[in-house]
Amino acid sequence: MKKFGLGKLAFTLALFCITGLTASHAQTFTSLVHFNKTNGAAPAAPLIQGPDGNFYGTTSGGGVNNAACDGQSCGTLFRITPEGTLTTLYRFCSRTNCNDGADPGNIVLGADGNIYGVTATGGINCHELAIIGCGTIFRFSPSRKLTTLYSFCPQTNCPDGWNPDSLVLGSDGSLYGTTFHGGMTTIDGYGTFFKITPAGVFSALHSFCTQTSCLDGGQPENLTQANGNFYGTTYEGGTDKDRCGIIFQITPAGMVTALHSFNVAQGCFIHSPVTMATDGNLYGANSSGGGPHRRGMVYQLTPSGEFTDLYSFCALTDCADGDFPTAGLVQATDGNFYGTTRGGLTRPVNDGTIFEITSDGTLTTLYSFNSAPQAASGGFPIASLLQATDGNFYGTTSSGGRGYGTAFKVSTGLAPCVAANPSFGKVGGEVMILGSNLTGVTGVTFNGVSAAFQVVSSTSIKATVPSGATTGTIQVTTPSGTLNGNIAFQVVP
Repeated sequence: MKKFGLGKLAFTLALFCITGLTASHAQTFTSLVHFNKTNGAAPAAPLIQGPDGNFYGTTSGGGVNNAACDGQSCGTLFRITPEGTLTTLYRFCSRTNCNDGADPGNIVLGADGNIYGVTATGGINCHELAIIGCGTIFRFSPSRKLTTLYSFCPQTNCPDGWNPDSLVLGSDGSLYGTTFHGGMTTIDGYGTFFKITPAGVFSALHSFCTQTSCLDGGQPENLTQANGNFYGTTYEGGTDKDRCGIIFQITPAGMVTALHSFNVAQGCFIHSPVTMATDGNLYGANSSGGGPHRRGMVYQLTPSGEFTDLYSFCALTDCADGDFPTAGLVQATDGNFYGTTRGGLTRPVNDGTIFEITSDGTLTTLYSFNSAPQAASGGFPIASLLQATDGNFYGTTSSGGRGYGTAFKVSTGLAPCVAANPSFGKVGGEVMILGSNLTGVTGVTFNGVSAAFQVVSSTSIKATVPSGATTGTIQVTTPSGTLNGNIAFQVVP
């Protein structure tokens, strides 16, 4: 299988909420941007929030028409303000032979304030494969300079992998990710797990499907960082006879542990990113499996390996509750999970939903999309939602609006938040805290220990992890109240 649309990213910001405020189930949907191909097309990766309070993302198409992209356009990197003003920051495949990559996917905010990301195709080693390989890792600076840090497949048979699928920030300051193809088997192999430093030093740490009977899975789909390790799913492999894929844990050194093997009833082949929740369990969604219709499910996996189908979609007439969830779940500041489905009840077409689900499986449909030309919402969301520091959710649809997808906001009544980037760090290390109206902050503590801090702007603070700090809650004191963490900040050695 060749994989081109990415749309998977670990959400690495730790979210914090104002104590005592609770969510309302009332919601307001706002369409912010309509992609028109010139400014991008088919956004497929989650948005991230920058230190300037704006949102950043990629489109897999649109931008520059280029023969190397089969006569189509090769994708963009963009910025959106909370009010919906879009700026195209970079058009991929704008350099000779797509040396800068094409079909960009996941991006992540680095600890240094730069944006890092991957492109699924292009790069200096794959001119003849601009559409089907090999991919790049890039850095984009606040001054709007794009630097290609690594182009995949510099060696015969691509032992480093190709078609990168995900990128996350590790606790050592390096970036870790996966490729969907390549590795130590053949050029059409089962993918790799890799590490790259911000300076561009690359290391391939694991080739998938190298354990007997592919017990370590094949073709990793996504990656999430939690508790010092990484978690993800694979498209295939595992102990089930149908090789439906696995949930895995992998250490920064590349040691893989299979935590669960999927079967047909639980969903084969296409799985969303997993989320490590505050209760210590993993949660995720599959676009197949679940119930008699097998049109997708939300599941829970405990540390002991107990797998539970929390909700099977298409349980209501005409699939009014949605079907085929592709994006990952986001645990919000109310403790519940939020996600999207690609299908659902919007007659005469089923164009997806936004839903809320509790840890015990109670699901509420918040919004149904409609991709018809006259409708503003767009349809077929495939990227995970982002809960921003204003408490609202932001996301994208891959089509509709004016034909090429949209960006939207959903307000559910959740309180404004702050976010620590990264959500882990060493004593003496610097952490960026994102939010709004931060100019009046008077104190920051790490699990009760006061920290030195500097207010950079109304939307960001720089704080130093203090001596004596331990893993626990960050508190930010503002004139309007104290912002308390519902996710522990991890103090690492």
